[in-house]
Formats: sequence, C-alpha cells, structure tokens
Amino acid sequence: MSLPTGEVRRGFPMHRMQVVIAYFLIYVVWGSTYYFIGVCLRDLPPFVLGAVRFSVAGGALLAVCRWRGERLLNKKLVLKSAVCGIVLLFIDQAVIMFAQRFVSSSLVAIVASSTAVWIMLLDVPAWRRNFKSLATVSGMLLGFLGVALLYAEQLLTEGQNGAHSEYGVLLLVGGCVSWACGTLYSKYGSSAEEEVGGLAGAAWQMVSASVVFGLCAGVTDGFADVDLPSVSMSTWLSLAYLIIFGSLMAYTAYVWLLKVRPASEVATHAYVNPVVAVVLGAGLGGERVTAVQLAGLAVILLSLALVNRKRQGC
Repeated sequence: MSLPTGEVRRGFPMHRMQVVIAYFLIYVVWGSTYYFIGVCLRDLPPFVLGAVRFSVAGGALLAVCRWRGERLLNKKLVLKSAVCGIVLLFIDQAVIMFAQRFVSSSLVAIVASSTAVWIMLLDVPAWRRNFKSLATVSGMLLGFLGVALLYAEQLLTEGQNGAHSEYGVLLLVGGCVSWACGTLYSKYGSSAEEEVGGLAGAAWQMVSASVVFGLCAGVTDGFADVDLPSVSMSTWLSLAYLIIFGSLMAYTAYVWLLKVRPASEVATHAYVNPVVAVVLGAGLGGERVTAVQLAGLAVILLSLALVNRKRQGC
C-alpha cells in the first residue's frame, strides 16, 4: 500500500517538535549505540545481548501499550510485526554485533551508511519521487562519499587485523539490505488498523527478535558462556542505555517517523550516525580527530542539506 508523501496519518499526528525530537533520537542516540554495543560485547555474547536487550525493551513497551489501553492481541499485527522484527532487528543487529567482534566499529559504520542507498533502490513505489530530483540523488551519493572520506584512514589499515575481513564486509552489506527491506515492509506492509497501534507493533517486533536471539543463544550455549559475577558495571550500564535509549526511545521514534516522513529521508540517519560515533570515540575513547575526519563531517552535512532541501514542505 503506497503512502502519500507527507500525509498525516490517523493515530500519528505530526507536530514539528515531535519530528525534531524523533530525528534527534535516531541521529544522535543511534549513533552512540555502536560504542555501547562494543562495551557490552566485552562480557556478553552477541545472541545473549540481543535476547536480554529486546526482551526487556519489548516487554516494557507492551506494558506501556497495555496501560494506554491499546489492543495487543491482534493476530495480523502480531504476525506482521514478527516478520518485521526478525528482518529489521534480529538479522541486522546480529550482523552488527558479530561484525564488531572481528572488524572495527569504523568499518561497521562505513558499510552501514549504505542503508540509505539500499532503501532508495528498493523503495519501488517512491522511485519517481526519489529519482526525479538530481539534488536528492546527489545528496545521497555525496553522503556515502563523506562517510567514506571520514573513515578513509582507518579503512586503509583495516586489512592488517587479519585475513578474510572481506567476509565481514559482505555480512554487513547483507545486514544493510535486511534493514532496508524491514524498513520498507514496516512502511508499506501494514493496514490502517495496524498503524494506529504503532507502539504495539514496535513492541511485538522487539519481542519477536528477542525470541529468535534467545533460541540462537540456547543452541550455541551462549547463556552458559556468561559469567554473571564477572560482568562489569560498565557493561550493565551500557546495556541499560541500549534498552532505554536505543530501543524504547530511538526505535519507537524510528517506527513513528516511517509513518509520517518519506522512508528515504528517515534513512539519512545512516549518514549522521558515524559522525556521532567518531565524536564519542574521541570523547570517551580518547581517539584523535583528524583533518580528514572533519572534512568528512562537512561533506555529510552538505549532503543532508541537499537531500532535505527538496523535502521541505512534504
């Protein structure tokens, strides 16, 4: 079902401040999750991290929906949310977490930036709108170039970490395609009745992802590998951050934005997230910010200006 650009949906009243806050969450908070995922992986296996994070977040969001009086046991909503949760959350997040165990977070971020391009290429109903503007297309391509420039120095030294790092890149590309497919499925694959229960849909997505994460953790003995007494306080605090800010706030903001803004515009978070990751790395990790990184930041901001110039008034 095609969504008219910029149309205000029933159940999703769009106010300027709400949109600004939602974009802040998916731009800044999601950009910070690369760092906090890395902290958690010091003590928790990927499948265990996913199971705990999304079971707690999904359960909490279901409780909120119940308190608001939303209908939770809608068969179509649960089934569609389960598909979306597996494609959008489980596959993508599993890929990111496994990749961060073998390649640098900078490499993860550079490949993740291609998500916006994949969404544009796969969003068939919006092809006419997305590709009619040279400024929009140029902005998307320029954004990817900016991220490439931002991490150029690190990518040149990535190969020395060991052989077969190219496998990690291919895995990350698959994760980006999965996220793009899940994004478009979430945008086009729900009825008006299901869209009213947007928070409930997001909650069931998290619960579905947590079930698959839990099954994988059980099969791989991931739970047995966790030594609870040795889990550091920084890991617990990072996990709490991922649950509260990364999942409950940022992800629900993302789902809401998909209902009220064009998918290609929402996808521009992929350009800003790596910038936030660099700032966090410099502030918390003591990384040196170089002139090349500052130049990459400038290019990314220019790309966003080009993309959003054609979106004003949507």
